[in-house]
Amino acid sequence: MADTATYRMIWRWHFYAGLFVLPFVLLLSVSGAIYLFKPQIDRWEERDYRGLSLEDAVSADRQLEAVQQVLPSGAFNHYRLPENPGDAAMVQMGLPDGSLTEVFVSPQGQVLGALDPAERISNVVSRFHGSLLMGDWGDRLVELAASWTIAMILTGLYLWWPRPSRAGGILWPRFTLRGRALMKDLHRVTGFWIAGLVLLMLASGLPWTGTWGSAFAWARAELGLVQGAQEWSVGADEAAIAAPVAHNHGAEPPATTPPPEVPARSLPLSAFVARAEAEAMAFPVLVLPPHAPQSFAPPTGDEWTVKSGTQNRPLVRAVTYDPQTAAELSRSGFADKHPIDQAVNIGIAWHEGALFGLANQIMGLLTALALIALSVLGVALWLKRRPTGKLAAPHRGGRLPRPLIALVAILALLLPLFGISLLAILLIDKARRTLVRR
Repeated sequence: MADTATYRMIWRWHFYAGLFVLPFVLLLSVSGAIYLFKPQIDRWEERDYRGLSLEDAVSADRQLEAVQQVLPSGAFNHYRLPENPGDAAMVQMGLPDGSLTEVFVSPQGQVLGALDPAERISNVVSRFHGSLLMGDWGDRLVELAASWTIAMILTGLYLWWPRPSRAGGILWPRFTLRGRALMKDLHRVTGFWIAGLVLLMLASGLPWTGTWGSAFAWARAELGLVQGAQEWSVGADEAAIAAPVAHNHGAEPPATTPPPEVPARSLPLSAFVARAEAEAMAFPVLVLPPHAPQSFAPPTGDEWTVKSGTQNRPLVRAVTYDPQTAAELSRSGFADKHPIDQAVNIGIAWHEGALFGLANQIMGLLTALALIALSVLGVALWLKRRPTGKLAAPHRGGRLPRPLIALVAILALLLPLFGISLLAILLIDKARRTLVRR
């Protein structure tokens, strides 16, 4: 591989980017790999409330009454239909202190237990993955690391490009090699094969981030690109949630004002549960009373709402009903969304491992494991060539060609935190060299 000044300069930036992002890559890869299996984790957490007897089953109204007797001061937020026959129904209640609780009721109308949605395993992992449990500072740090990871992958692809062209060591590792040479092949080849998947994973996570996501939300709303409420959270800001927190990436449930009681002239809950069952929506299927709060959307109005809260967002649907007659008032689904929102929702579903089921989860898991292996190999390669007590960063090289400078400028504009930090690094480096000359 030609030892050019440009190559050395890009290798130097790849090295420093790797040193910075490595801890974050490891933390986010592990937490992301766990969150991919949210449906399985949630089912395990609810294991005591599944596969129950259906003998002497009661209506949804009786189940709600049982919960309200246990929590007389609570406000009914929504009813979640059982996933399978014999599973407990879940009733989410808003408590006077603003917190939420998920109460599980047997088919016979007995309250079996409750879970705090904020403390469920998958939601704790989600908040860690989104902000390292450090609030806004953690969110910005994760976004900065993700931005530099993109830069690291792009510089890595430049270093990977074969000079001269060959297949061994580029498309597959040369296992005839030994020691550092083999490790270098494994690092290079693994990086090439997962680069596209990692870039897609990082890009699909940007709409959640505080800086990039806020800018996108502003453009979406203020420039009139998309009409309607945004369905995903931004940064670590608290958001009003009463629907499941499956899409609440990194946000804590805030204090909420209990919604008004169901109007006295409304049909009972069971009438709308029956309508929900007939819709055959993707689990979890929620029945929301009038004025119930929702995740990242205005509260429901005077109507009852049946909606799917599935992570596979192309399957999300919502139907509203008249409270007195149960007549259908409106219907919305993925096809009704703007293409921009459709693209973002597909990306989020892919990011969460929900777009095409178990295959998506396995692909995401393998990507995370490959990222971990790539990071470990990179560190091992550095340690093998590093003299004791020295950093052994690649030599500075020369100036980048103008086309590459233009590409860096475009990347800095697309990733604001990357651009700001890059400018700060260049200014500090220039100041340091000026002081050394003196």
